[in-house]
Amino acid sequence: MTGNRCPGLFEEAAALDAADPLRAFRNEFLIPPHGEGDQAYLCGNSLGLQPRAVRAALMTELDDWHQLGVEAHFRGTHPWMPYHEFVRAGLAGLVGAEPIEVVAMNSLTVNLHLMMASFYRPTSGRSAILIERGAFPSDRHAVASQIAWHGFDPAQELIELEADADGLLDEEIILEALRLHRDRVALVLLPGVQYLSGQAFDLGALARAARGHGMHCGFDLAHAAGNLALRLHDSACDFAVWCSYKYLNSGPGAVAGAFVHSRHAHASLPRLAGWWGHDPATRFRMGPEFIPAAGADGWQLSNPPILALAPLRVSLDVFASAGMSALRAKSEAMTGWLDQQLRARLAGLIDVRTPREAARRGCQLSLRVQGARDDGRDLFDYLHRDGVVVDWREPDVIRVAPVPLYNRFDDCARLVASIDAWRERRAA
Repeated sequence: MTGNRCPGLFEEAAALDAADPLRAFRNEFLIPPHGEGDQAYLCGNSLGLQPRAVRAALMTELDDWHQLGVEAHFRGTHPWMPYHEFVRAGLAGLVGAEPIEVVAMNSLTVNLHLMMASFYRPTSGRSAILIERGAFPSDRHAVASQIAWHGFDPAQELIELEADADGLLDEEIILEALRLHRDRVALVLLPGVQYLSGQAFDLGALARAARGHGMHCGFDLAHAAGNLALRLHDSACDFAVWCSYKYLNSGPGAVAGAFVHSRHAHASLPRLAGWWGHDPATRFRMGPEFIPAAGADGWQLSNPPILALAPLRVSLDVFASAGMSALRAKSEAMTGWLDQQLRARLAGLIDVRTPREAARRGCQLSLRVQGARDDGRDLFDYLHRDGVVVDWREPDVIRVAPVPLYNRFDDCARLVASIDAWRERRAA
């Protein structure tokens, strides 16, 4: 039925899917059902789908707990003592880091606070933090609380850059703000991909500019890790943090990740310390003096959450098999095709707020229905009833993310056709 209103759409999608060299990876994931088929699940920017191998991985750890008890720390299928090391190489490859620079631990905002404890060191002359005004609320809460914790006033020391009318933040505006506030800013915290607009940033250029002005620089990669082909080590940023439940498919509330550049690997930086961040060579001597482990491991607080790390280990194995460069190539092609179809077939109804250039976005497109907010919300509800899963962000944005690991061009076609069906229903 929808194909009649969108001539050639599904035929073109089918040809593109047939030519997709990564099409088999969809079978590595469990796709939620809709009716007698599958959902067009385009919400991996909010929660990634479950890899099929996760259930068996969790059962292995539960069986080891049953059969070995505490000895599973040393004799388990994947011994628990060094378990976080099993994801180190996968994380490093995914974010373009050296192995010593990455660690899986905690949640994103906890990791952000741990990083700011070390890299936000305000003085009476340099105490400001620069962020975007549209930052994810948790980031703003974290930086404002850090400023207040150090005895400064967030109203004075939190510099927020304003996006344009389309929700985009020109990088030249960021660079100019760094020049303007070069004597005030202690820390720059920016996203890899902006959560609402889907805009991606040149992390290397921003980090080099910040460090050139004597500022520490960190990135929130919640919407970039597993989405973009990152080069964190080469960017030379001081730190980065990310979650693992979106594009890294590690489950709700999954263990997060952190990056600390290798130039800080052996530095005597102030930090909030915990036992598991102690040098493993002397950790079990149980001495009172804290000797940090080299690299990002030195920011750990507690022993690894095994049942939370198992899904991440499985997901990273899938990423390693697919290859981030191949995934990024498919992402650019699929997101570009969807963008083209939306603009061509739904002109006058849908505005795409995400940049058109592939280098300035990941796989997320942020859509807005022309007209009243309630029209957008009505479309969002209609899509879900039609088995097309996207997400809604106030005030009026529908976020759509065709993820290259498990989405197909057909999923994108279903979105376009479903929007077209809603338009026809509304006009009737």
